[in-house]
Amino acid sequence: MVIAAKSGAQMLVLMVAASTALWAQSNRPDNEQNHASVPGAHEIVGPSVAATERSWQARGNYTYTERDEDRRLNSFGQVKSESVDVTRMIFVKGTRFEQLVEHNGQVPSAKEQEKRDEELDKLKHETPDEQSARRRKDQENRSFLQDVLEAFDFRLIGEDLVDGRPAYVLQATPHPGYHAHGKYGKMFSKVEGQLWVDKQDFGWMKVDGRVTQSFSMGLFVARVERGTHIILEQTCVGDAVWVPKRIEVRATARILFLKSLDIERILTYSDYRLAADGPYSASKWRSTD
Repeated sequence: MVIAAKSGAQMLVLMVAASTALWAQSNRPDNEQNHASVPGAHEIVGPSVAATERSWQARGNYTYTERDEDRRLNSFGQVKSESVDVTRMIFVKGTRFEQLVEHNGQVPSAKEQEKRDEELDKLKHETPDEQSARRRKDQENRSFLQDVLEAFDFRLIGEDLVDGRPAYVLQATPHPGYHAHGKYGKMFSKVEGQLWVDKQDFGWMKVDGRVTQSFSMGLFVARVERGTHIILEQTCVGDAVWVPKRIEVRATARILFLKSLDIERILTYSDYRLAADGPYSASKWRSTD
């Protein structure tokens, strides 16, 4: 399926995780520890903004494999139902396309394959107007990045090692008085957490975020409840390009404000490779395995 057509639930997971990953992009004054050998938070944020933008853009040139484990839990934390999808992100006529590889350990059924074939055929025969509309929608889904710049205060709280690489650790909290003015901006005042930034090239390495106040996602008619916990881990695929490696979400959500769901969702990403029809040579692909 085309990336713009992701399910509402998965888009919600990625949006919340991405928003937590970008908290420290605020450019507000900090009051962190002031050692001569340690840069201030604002000195970390500046280059990290540019690094994040480059990584987001560069990721669009990579194919990769995604494993999506979606579990629904009962009130005792026991698994009621589980679904596991493995997809491969490929390029078709320069456009990313989600190709289903496995569903619950089995190859796609004839019905599932027929649906994918229809989506692929539609993509191959897009009109110029349809291409423009899809690209506008993709851009709209990324527009929340600018809102993040105004939404959070942060401070440097220490240093750490992540997978053997030294990192700065930042604490991020919502900026008082922030007024949301974007499609997803309303969630920013309701999340907080910590962020690990690579000391060498300022890539985002890890995020540990929490939802402190419930909020609604009207587009998906869903409400994310307080206590939702998000962990995002990223890896470097070379040239200071940081991409998602693992996203874990433990959440309670209400659908249509009636049905309450306890959800455990784990998304893992592997086998990143530069696409043959991307702006880079396919011979330079790099794998995270």
